[in-house]
Amino acid sequence: MDLLKDADLLNELGPLLSAEAAAEAPAAGVDAADLEQAVWVRLLEGGPAPEPADRASWLRRAVRAEARGARRRARREVPYRARPGSAGAEPEDAALHGEVNRVLRSAVARLPGRCPELIGALLSPRDLTYREIAGELGISQGSLGPVRSRCLGCLRRMLAAEVAAPDLRGRER
Repeated sequence: MDLLKDADLLNELGPLLSAEAAAEAPAAGVDAADLEQAVWVRLLEGGPAPEPADRASWLRRAVRAEARGARRRARREVPYRARPGSAGAEPEDAALHGEVNRVLRSAVARLPGRCPELIGALLSPRDLTYREIAGELGISQGSLGPVRSRCLGCLRRMLAAEVAAPDLRGRER
């Protein structure tokens, strides 16, 4: 194709292609711009340009064909999902997640006073409410917030002491 003719073709078919792609894209589950681009590639790689009298119908057929292809791909492509309860899709992620949980549970067990029971209840997979936690621990619901704050501060200090300080960068003075 000649560059001058390409510009004429772009000006002539651009608005119609945008409208057709916008109409077909939601049903195909793709972005309208992606559909437009696929049709332009089809036109430019497909050899000779369609005849001037047949351009609009060729464009409609091309948009619908690309949309059908997108729907077929969407049906065939199944997203990979990690097992429920795993930290990530990779075994390394699951191992690291397990190690972090082990270290956290170990630190919680070393907390003073009622903190292990309270933090354990907050970390529970049952997702207890403050009222349920207060009932289980036998303390008032109003005192849970201050006790939780004190316990979390203690846990932060404990974990900060266990984590190594970063190396100094550059020269020491």
